[in-house]
Amino acid sequence: MFLRSLRRRARVLIPGCLALLLGGCLALPQTGLFAFRLAVTSLGVENIRIGPYALDAGLDTTDLTSLIASGLGTGSLPVQATMALGLGLPAGLPAVQMSGFDWHLDVPGLEAINGRYEQDVTLTPGDDADLRLPLAFDLRQADRSQLSPLVDLARQMARTGDLPQGSELAITPGDLSGLGMTLPSGLLTPTIRLAVGEDGTLSPIGDQPW
Repeated sequence: MFLRSLRRRARVLIPGCLALLLGGCLALPQTGLFAFRLAVTSLGVENIRIGPYALDAGLDTTDLTSLIASGLGTGSLPVQATMALGLGLPAGLPAVQMSGFDWHLDVPGLEAINGRYEQDVTLTPGDDADLRLPLAFDLRQADRSQLSPLVDLARQMARTGDLPQGSELAITPGDLSGLGMTLPSGLLTPTIRLAVGEDGTLSPIGDQPW
């Protein structure tokens, strides 16, 4: 009698448990899909400065290399800029909240830099998040033979508003909140890697699902 009752309960409970487990397995990839399909919709550079000189403020840069070279005696010459970044989701997906992200930028001729965007970002299809990230390089290790190409690179960025061809950007999303649940960073949220091509065009690096 007891065994028959136990078997009868098992026939009722096991399908229910399987349904709950299956629902959980389906929900996680669906939430993870938001990260997989996170898209960088724009990428540019603004407000470029070499030391005290603002390159996009109508500055006469004819003798800029000489001026900068004379300033290297201080032992440090910072290059500062602002990276404009657009993030979005494809149409048809519900909005999600991302708790910041880590980023890594590699610009040819300059040292690679890393950063962390600490603020929450609301990702809404059709209404891309427009973010600004501070960039800071240092030319203190550049000798005079390297200085002119670096100044030309900064001039080019100021003129076009784009990162130079060959630059690479990597973004690692933070925790994602959506559909009543939170997906921790690193769980079904891979790092997105992009290469900057001619005229600032963006293309994914490697095999990425989005």
